[in-house]
Amino acid sequence: MLWPMSGYPAITLLIEGPLAVATLARAPVNAIDEAWLERLGEVLDMVEHSSGVACLLLRSSERAFCAGADLALMRSRFGTAEGREHMIKFVRRLQVVYQWLERLPQATVAEIGGSAMGGGLELALACDLRIAAEDARLGLPEARLGLLPGAGGTQRLTRIAGEVVAKRLILRAEVVDGREAARLGVVHWAVPAAELATRARAIANEITALPPAAVAACKRCIDAPRDGADGYEAEVLGTAQLLASDETQRRVRDFLEKRR
Repeated sequence: MLWPMSGYPAITLLIEGPLAVATLARAPVNAIDEAWLERLGEVLDMVEHSSGVACLLLRSSERAFCAGADLALMRSRFGTAEGREHMIKFVRRLQVVYQWLERLPQATVAEIGGSAMGGGLELALACDLRIAAEDARLGLPEARLGLLPGAGGTQRLTRIAGEVVAKRLILRAEVVDGREAARLGVVHWAVPAAELATRARAIANEITALPPAAVAACKRCIDAPRDGADGYEAEVLGTAQLLASDETQRRVRDFLEKRR
């Protein structure tokens, strides 16, 4: 099913059974503005409330995955106190929407085929899994402009790749290719560009072959310590819920029968 776009074709959403595919489609480089961010929120709301969806694949139809904040928007606002206040509100909203993406019950996969800079890389870092083209360019270069990656970049990159990598990339405003991003742990896989779409879809299909409830429960347990919860207790509660489900009981019975 192709969902409507509220009159603004910034992001399209296609739901194919247990897989949702969100395609960033704001030409030419998916620059982030308020309307783009509002559309992303709409997409996340639709995915979150689609109970049969186990995985969201986030990709781009443009030459960049996402180039970060719209420079025209920044230029029009940073010169006045009122404009700067609007930009601060925009950054807060970015944080809220990216945290929403991070906490979806569905697993999320970012397919990075082109540049992912600033807020674009922060978007990918909010996904559970990241696969990049070997020649894609990734970075948080905000310090070069006298800024910082304020949509969660300092926090997520540190948590994902460690303080050593975060300080290297952020404090030097360093941009790396997909191969180096994989070596540093910023992305999980780097593949030739010609193979990216196929490999990303294969990863998503592996996830959608699993019961959505199990995927959601596993994700909750992994994320529990970050949210200040007891991960071990989350495992017990999740196990209890899954054991009572018809899907789990059917799969366990089928597995035991095959083992016999």
